[in-house]
Amino acid sequence: MNTKVTLAGITFENPVTTASGTFGSGMEYSDYIDLSRLGAVTTKGVANIPWPGNPTPRVAETYGGMLNAIGLQNPGMEVFIERDIPFLRKFNTKIIVNVVGKTEEDYCEVVERLADCDVDLLEINISCPNVKEGGIAFGQNPKSVEQITTEIKKKAKQPIIMKLSPNVTDIKETARAAQAGGADAISLINTLTGMKIDIHKRAFLLANKTGGLSGPAIKPIAVRMVYEAAHAVTIPIIGMGGITNAEDALEFIMAGASMVAVGTANFINPRATIEVVEGIEAYMKQYGITDINDLIGCVK
Repeated sequence: MNTKVTLAGITFENPVTTASGTFGSGMEYSDYIDLSRLGAVTTKGVANIPWPGNPTPRVAETYGGMLNAIGLQNPGMEVFIERDIPFLRKFNTKIIVNVVGKTEEDYCEVVERLADCDVDLLEINISCPNVKEGGIAFGQNPKSVEQITTEIKKKAKQPIIMKLSPNVTDIKETARAAQAGGADAISLINTLTGMKIDIHKRAFLLANKTGGLSGPAIKPIAVRMVYEAAHAVTIPIIGMGGITNAEDALEFIMAGASMVAVGTANFINPRATIEVVEGIEAYMKQYGITDINDLIGCVK
């Protein structure tokens, strides 16, 4: 039974990774699972300098998910390079580094710094607000998507995955823009913008007013967007958004995703990723499927 998939010229032992921001760099989870069982670990966002994140409260539970306005808090690329990469290299898994920035120059600085580091792929989070364009996310304008992809591709030595925002009118358009800019792959979806109000305090529950909605509630939207993107581009896709078990993961794979990322589920079940890996293997055995690649995009 073959569970290996190839994405951007790199072969993964299985199609399961983690969603950025939900798994750190795996240190907290290594007591619960063997990271070597994952196809890859996708790290929390890494910036050129330390980011303090947003004021609290910045997490809220919702029906079927959660809102977060963490603000991509991270210690910066130097700490990440010195601490996190050596830790992850202890395991037989691929490393996907999520890169964040507030300007095109920020992204390029991180990408250039990582060029000679022992990591496998870079996932570029273009849902960040572009401070030079009035705070509109890079990923909400197809022209911006193509431009920043082109510039990052010039600097990157590793393959790049552009992480797309679902807060757009047409996901196919931004997927095509990423491919036109030279992306090696795309990942989707990032969180949907949401809000929660505390009726007793008559105030916003999050200090930031809005936050990113993730979890099972967004899965049908995510599956639909992955399907649409898969039919708009020829580059591979990492699908994510509300995956809690193998059935969820297989929906994304059948919709056209070559890999899947488990996110919010990690907060309630630290073994969620491994259970997805084992569940996919059990499904393949049950139905006599010898190659996971036969399932990718099988639903037309």
